[in-house]
Amino acid sequence: MDKGNIILLNGVSSSGKSTLSKELTKILPNYYHLSIDDFDIVIERMEDRENDRLIPVPTEYFFHRTIAMFSDKGVNLIVDQILHDSFTTEDCYKTLKDYPVLFVGVQCPIEELERREMQRGDRRIGQGKQQLEYVHKSEVYDIVVDTYKDSLEHCAKNIAQLIQTQELPQKWAVNCFVPEI
Repeated sequence: MDKGNIILLNGVSSSGKSTLSKELTKILPNYYHLSIDDFDIVIERMEDRENDRLIPVPTEYFFHRTIAMFSDKGVNLIVDQILHDSFTTEDCYKTLKDYPVLFVGVQCPIEELERREMQRGDRRIGQGKQQLEYVHKSEVYDIVVDTYKDSLEHCAKNIAQLIQTQELPQKWAVNCFVPEI
């Protein structure tokens, strides 16, 4: 069985990853959306935060292995996540290095991030700006989209066109420096 393709959307909070994922599932109906935000909810439900009974492993560790599990069964995924620190980045690359991944950078200007944070009301203002201190610094993407400059439909069509016209290698070619874990 061939591994399922993975479209991995990386961008800071409020950059448009989740909305873009939903747009992509309209164009690519044989792909399923998996979000780190949704996965966080599962982990939170397992934990007892009031009594400080927490799972002592970063959520991303389980998330990356779940992505691999779906791909191993031939399921195509659109994944939205934030590679926000060295552990998350290194674990993602290490876990998915033998998988067919299209690596997408999702960007938009800081002013727009802050406007979206205020509009949504469920994010700390400045969270996206703070994450930019790490995100997009060393990654080499297969494609970069700007969800402010271009419509979500345009961004999704560009990504879909790339995935439909090029065969993804069965092994992710990680083109950026990732220190050993």
